[in-house]
Amino acid sequence: MQAKNGGKVKESETERMERRYRKLAAKLAGTGPILQGTITERTIEDGDKTYGPYYQWTFKREGKTVTVNLSQSRAKLFQTALDNNRELEETLNEMRELSRLIGEAKTEGVKKRNSAKAKEKSLT
Repeated sequence: MQAKNGGKVKESETERMERRYRKLAAKLAGTGPILQGTITERTIEDGDKTYGPYYQWTFKREGKTVTVNLSQSRAKLFQTALDNNRELEETLNEMRELSRLIGEAKTEGVKKRNSAKAKEKSLT
């Protein structure tokens, strides 16, 4: 979304953006468990035999990468929480953009100053 006419947005468009923002905020309340990281499914091949699948959840804790082995049922549950987190981040990004656009629409921006060259031109 981009503000039209240098940041000026029609009142009805501002109201539409505010309604969308409220809808997104309500959506956040229904978000289930959230986790960050990734889940990887691994198998081990040893000659003719294949072992697995094994599931590993990798995430950051205090700036360090942590890897945790998971059961298949836990991996499924955690994957849902990871998906919830991605959706939450997308929703927050949209809310941030709407907040910027609403703020621009409801307030006046800084007027640009004339440059020295423009002043010289106007004097001649």
